[in-house]
Amino acid sequence: MALCTEHSRLGNQPKGCGHTQYDAERVTNTSILLEVSFTGTVYHRDMEIGARVSEIGSLLGDPVRAAMLTALMDGRSLPAGELAFIGNVAPQTASFHLGKLLDSHLIAVERQGKHKYYRLTNEQVALALESLASIAPLHNEAHARSDRQLSQHRNTGLQFARSCYRHLAGRLAIQIHDALIARSFVLPAGERQYELTEEGEGWLMKLHSPKAGPVSRRERAGQACLDWTERHHHIGGPLGVTLFSRLTEAGWLLRRPGTRALALSLKGRESLDRQLGVR
Repeated sequence: MALCTEHSRLGNQPKGCGHTQYDAERVTNTSILLEVSFTGTVYHRDMEIGARVSEIGSLLGDPVRAAMLTALMDGRSLPAGELAFIGNVAPQTASFHLGKLLDSHLIAVERQGKHKYYRLTNEQVALALESLASIAPLHNEAHARSDRQLSQHRNTGLQFARSCYRHLAGRLAIQIHDALIARSFVLPAGERQYELTEEGEGWLMKLHSPKAGPVSRRERAGQACLDWTERHHHIGGPLGVTLFSRLTEAGWLLRRPGTRALALSLKGRESLDRQLGVR
């Protein structure tokens, strides 16, 4: 029997009703699935997506789990004890939070002997975290000024250059992004995608890096990643990983122990200025 969803609650359906009719149990369209309950309510499959978004939002809304995920954004694998310290919680509490993140597939775990090491599941999780940070609302102008003043010295390193799951982020990443595009070393290739050109590959091959040489087809493809401190895209994806790896191995970028913040070496500063006009 076919029922109009608007009249099914009344138990009758006017003759000649012009409303869309559905099978009483289930109707399958070419692109969506609608289920009709005994009360006539229509459910869209996108509700499942909404529930998933709500679940992830609930996980990220906890400060302890947010701190743990942020610490893993540089691509490292960390033990539970260190993540407990980062989250400022007891080991038992950290295990609870890590279990939640594992169940949601936001992180993965690797075992080495008696020890467990946790990492982000993949680069997409890191990109999502960066994107969420970039759209975090500022409460008001006064709070924004206060936050900037309080964090001016503390966050300068992260704002200038940092690792974001094996690729470069921060103000330096934006400058390199713009310079590579201006010189046609990298070109946009579709929505939020980049491709390394032959000129760009030639430039990468000239870097004094142990991996200097031809770039694989996969490594030529990049993805636009919205930078949360600069509100501007930098280069992520395989191309971003390759670029970061070669700049680091060439001695242009220096890692700072215990933080995602990076520093430019004197060699890197001079080379970027001379080759890309980045100052």
